[in-house]
Amino acid sequence: MIVLVLLILLMLLAITVVAKSIRVVPQAYTGIVERFGKYKETLPAGLNFVVPFVDKVRYMIDLREQVVSFPPQAAITEDNLTVDVDTVIYFQVTDPIAATYEISNYIQAIEQLTMTTLRNVVGGMDLEQTLTSRESINSGLSAVLDETTGRWGIKVKRVEIKGIDPPPSIKDAMEKQMRAERDKRALVLTAEGQRQSAILTAEGNKQSAILNAEGQREAQILNAQAEREAQILRAQGEGQAIQTVFQAIHDGRPDQSLLAYQYLQMMPKIAEGDANKVWVIPSEITKALEGLGSSIHEIAGIPKQTSGPVTRVDMGPSEPSLATDTGLSEAAAAVQEAIAEAESAARPGKSLTNGDDNDDAAAPTDAVPPPPPAPPAPPAE
Repeated sequence: MIVLVLLILLMLLAITVVAKSIRVVPQAYTGIVERFGKYKETLPAGLNFVVPFVDKVRYMIDLREQVVSFPPQAAITEDNLTVDVDTVIYFQVTDPIAATYEISNYIQAIEQLTMTTLRNVVGGMDLEQTLTSRESINSGLSAVLDETTGRWGIKVKRVEIKGIDPPPSIKDAMEKQMRAERDKRALVLTAEGQRQSAILTAEGNKQSAILNAEGQREAQILNAQAEREAQILRAQGEGQAIQTVFQAIHDGRPDQSLLAYQYLQMMPKIAEGDANKVWVIPSEITKALEGLGSSIHEIAGIPKQTSGPVTRVDMGPSEPSLATDTGLSEAAAAVQEAIAEAESAARPGKSLTNGDDNDDAAAPTDAVPPPPPAPPAPPAE
């Protein structure tokens, strides 16, 4: 019975010794072994054996990159405003022995170092720079933390600013400033839109005015051309009429008797008027008519011979046409010459004068050829 108890005790002791001598270290961890309170070795990941009751695994160090979020820390900016800065630290243990024996609590040490460094960095900036320079703050914190924590066996990978909270009064002022800025932008955009609209409207009015002016110019040009062509056609028509009358006179071969008769038919019209009360035909009317007929006959270019072929006058085209500038000049000269001839033919050689106080009219003094037989003159009224 005693032997059985001893065997059982020996078995339990053996199991305890084996259990104390075997240490399993997880992946990405390392174990710090101490012998009688002094560092002995570092256990890698996997199955490890130690001396039971002599060696002790003091710490299990995590070698993975760790993320630690610190509570918001108060910092005063250069313009004496208090802001709360919330930070996140990314670090990794590179030397387990230094992290164990160089610092008692490296997490707390990193937190305090971050707080003091953050206050130093933020204290050199005003509020506007603090809110807009997060990358600069991150770079400054990373440089200081990496330099300090290197001797602790810790590598600071990155420092991030989660949030920067200014005081409530500053938030309200910033919101008002932002609202005013947005209102300003809205007004600027509205004014810009109105300006563009006014410019486009003015440009449209300008184009419209230009087009209207061009249209009026073209219309005036067309009207002037139409009036010019109409005047040219009227002048050509008058020229054709004068030439036709002139040719008819040549073809008819009027004599002095016909001309005297025409003159007598015009006398009543000459006597018309309020100032002509009484007019008298002188006794020498026959001589006057003879002289008148001879003068008109010679002035108009009527041939005196009564026999022989009649010389035709070139009448020109029957249909009027628009002439060129040279043609217009020639046509105008011909028209003026024909009008002058017609006026000289229609103008009497001598005139009869009527009046209230004179009973007789003056007889012509120029010498005239012997008159042909003339019809008797009608009595004057």
